[in-house]
Amino acid sequence: MKKQTYLLFILFTFFHITSQAQIKSGPMLGYSDMREVLLWVQTDKADFVKFSYWDKEAPAKKYFTEEIQTKKDNAFVAKLIADEVLPGKKYGYEVWINKKPIKAANLQEFQTQTLWQYRTDPPNFKFAVGSCTYTNEERFDRPGNPYGKSPDIFTKIYEQKPNFMVWGGDNIYLREPDWNTKTGINHRYTDYKSLKQLQPLWANVHHYAIWDDHDFGDNDADRSFWNKRMTLEAFKNFWGNPNYIFENEGITGTFMWEDVQFFLMDNRYFRAPNSLIDSTKDYYGEKQLNWLIDALSTSQAPFKFVVTGGQVVNQAGVFENMSTYPVERRKLLDRIEANKISGVIFISGDRHHTNLQKLERPNNYTLYDLTISPLTSSAGKPLDQEYKAKTIIDGTELNNSQAFGIMEITGKRTDRVLKINVFDGKGEKKWDYTINAKDLKAKK
Repeated sequence: MKKQTYLLFILFTFFHITSQAQIKSGPMLGYSDMREVLLWVQTDKADFVKFSYWDKEAPAKKYFTEEIQTKKDNAFVAKLIADEVLPGKKYGYEVWINKKPIKAANLQEFQTQTLWQYRTDPPNFKFAVGSCTYTNEERFDRPGNPYGKSPDIFTKIYEQKPNFMVWGGDNIYLREPDWNTKTGINHRYTDYKSLKQLQPLWANVHHYAIWDDHDFGDNDADRSFWNKRMTLEAFKNFWGNPNYIFENEGITGTFMWEDVQFFLMDNRYFRAPNSLIDSTKDYYGEKQLNWLIDALSTSQAPFKFVVTGGQVVNQAGVFENMSTYPVERRKLLDRIEANKISGVIFISGDRHHTNLQKLERPNNYTLYDLTISPLTSSAGKPLDQEYKAKTIIDGTELNNSQAFGIMEITGKRTDRVLKINVFDGKGEKKWDYTINAKDLKAKK
């Protein structure tokens, strides 16, 4: 009997270790809504995958997603929907591979959004934001000092316990061996997603993302990039955004978190080349810009966060910010004003430094643009002409440093408040800034 028990123990241990080794990266939480949540995981090989989940207040009853088999064609990724959930709940969950549950190495729980409308004030919440993640891989990196810095910043973000995180582009850095092939693109995403410091953050914080040039293609890539449909397919495969506005064109989308709305913009797919001699050239492009104005006009959110790869408010036309496309920038700002759209705040990345900029508008509210960068890429600072433009708010700079933001939304439904908190890579708070929604009211 003891021999049989020992053999059973050995077999159980073998199957557990074998199954555990089959997870390449994740699990990761995608979007969350009141009635469903997206769950993501990547396996090492073709396996049958599903998730179990349970209300943490009633853990005896388990629910299951459908089961699918992961395939090499999509890098062995499984994206499954937990659709037996209720609003305002926390759920524990497990990954099942080949009919067996995988013991979690980290805490694994997700949340659903609250049904607060017509009942209470919207809940307070906080979200993380950052951009520019470079993971070193010596055999494919440029010779010399590593470009990527410590990934321990992701542990510091997780310690802040945000409800969700918004990734502001350059989330991966495609390199010369990567961007020409599906194999290379999937390898770069897999290398990033499997970073050990990211696993607790993936497993317990919901994630939304945009891209910039280094997720889209080569450096400063634009609409002429030959592999943009392949990188688009990979973006959709490795992220869990809730929607894409234009079928098979770009990553543009939107989502709500409680009473606040986010507009995820694509500044690459429709973008004309930087060097094109045409003052009216496309940045977002007419189709995307029209959608944004329509969506902002109909939104009732007190804060409307426009998340975009490049800076909008910065009036100094440098690198790839929107001021280098002045006609479309002017059109965007004029249409926000003409349509009396309240509550707009831009969130941008790309620049490898952090600051809050403001654009004073006669007889209207101030437009803000938070640039938050980099997460693990090398850091720098603004150019002299950017200081001369006088849009950078004193006391809101963090230069030559890794950085992330924690954005807190608090207050009653009619008096919401945003507090921007900026931290360095060691998790030390460097500055904060408060904006009241009532101060972002358009003049009627």
